[in-house]
Amino acid sequence: MQVGKTVCGVAIAVAIVGSILWVSNRKWKSRQDGETGPSVVTEDIQAGIERHIEEQSRANNGYFELTINGKRHALKLVRVHTEYLANLGPRRHFACVDLADTKGDVYDVDFFLQGDPGAMTVTETTTHKLNGQPFYLWKQKWNKTWVRVPAKNASKDLLGVITSPDEFEFRYLVRIPALDSDARMWIPLPVSDSYQDIRMKTIKAPTDYRILEERSHGNQVIFFELTPRHGDRVVDIVYSVRRVQKGAYKADPAEARDHLGPEGLVPAGENFRMIAEEALAGKRGELVRARALYDHVIDRMRYMKHGPGWGKGDAVYACDAATGNCSDYHSYFIAVARAAGIPARFAVGAAVPSARNDGGISGYHCWAEFYAEGKWWPVDISEADKYTSLATYYFGHHPANRIEFTRGRDLVVEPGPVSGPINFLAYPVLEIGGKLARVKPTLSFKRTSG
Repeated sequence: MQVGKTVCGVAIAVAIVGSILWVSNRKWKSRQDGETGPSVVTEDIQAGIERHIEEQSRANNGYFELTINGKRHALKLVRVHTEYLANLGPRRHFACVDLADTKGDVYDVDFFLQGDPGAMTVTETTTHKLNGQPFYLWKQKWNKTWVRVPAKNASKDLLGVITSPDEFEFRYLVRIPALDSDARMWIPLPVSDSYQDIRMKTIKAPTDYRILEERSHGNQVIFFELTPRHGDRVVDIVYSVRRVQKGAYKADPAEARDHLGPEGLVPAGENFRMIAEEALAGKRGELVRARALYDHVIDRMRYMKHGPGWGKGDAVYACDAATGNCSDYHSYFIAVARAAGIPARFAVGAAVPSARNDGGISGYHCWAEFYAEGKWWPVDISEADKYTSLATYYFGHHPANRIEFTRGRDLVVEPGPVSGPINFLAYPVLEIGGKLARVKPTLSFKRTSG
């Protein structure tokens, strides 16, 4: 069995003398020339990198100092990517960390460490991304080692795109927190369509479930009623997925017109109309106008997951802050497109890495479609902004290596949350005693094609 761990979204299978033995999904042991080092778990690596950043910050007036392109930056810790922590071999480890500077720019930094639990030291520090845009990518060589390659002019597979059909198992695992009262939980249930074939292989859960129909957008939702005895248990779902690249496809104009109205966090308004009017000045033709708004969003927005407000798909926030994640990019695009009379709609799922064949997925990903010339046209504007060489591809395509969970916003199911319609459904919606509680699933995959 080939064993790998991820380096900021790319698996790393380091060729060392000897072998790396998988112990569990939380624990790794290393062996080289008969030597067995202390057992290392991801918490040990996280503690090691957090201790390093804390010690360096304490010595520099509360900031972690890092030289990037010859310039000294004062940074604050935003988060450790726990899904990418890795043991690379005997006393060799990897961590990926987000750090923000005083202007709000977020740097994704790779750290290599060595040593035993409680005594790890950093041996190498490199800046991987700025506001989601990579300076380099990882490529696997014939001998299973990984090397950095410049992001500029990289191949599509290194930039996250598979155009041929893709097949994989997809795992959606939720750990229910401790419960002090009855609770309810809603989880997306991906459905098959012309571009993805979804089959549930297994579902393990501490109690029975129901499948709810969300009729406005054709979604399905897995619904659990929980009691305190179900706390600290897991819901573990494995799907078999076959997906093909998505391009423009014909649709009913009457259906498209249903996607011109406002939604909770994608309101109509004079401001969006004025922005669209300015961006479209002198533009004629449906596709020309849509492309002008697509380019406008790329020019205006920065991919940055930092500060309050991002990640809700709030078009007003995105307009004002000009920053956010994929949900903010596409909500803003949908708002200005609708203001220009172009039907547009939202979908969310997960992007499956193209440069490796198994491992963790950092979180959800979302995208949009607009209607022009009698067809729905897929767009992925946040990815186009990260990888400018793919801006043309992502205007009219979604790659095969992804899975769609749900479509639309303001989802209504019965029974539904006390808080009202679901903004969009990617992560579980959990209500404990009628109050929302945050829970993030663990997403992973194993490719079965290629």
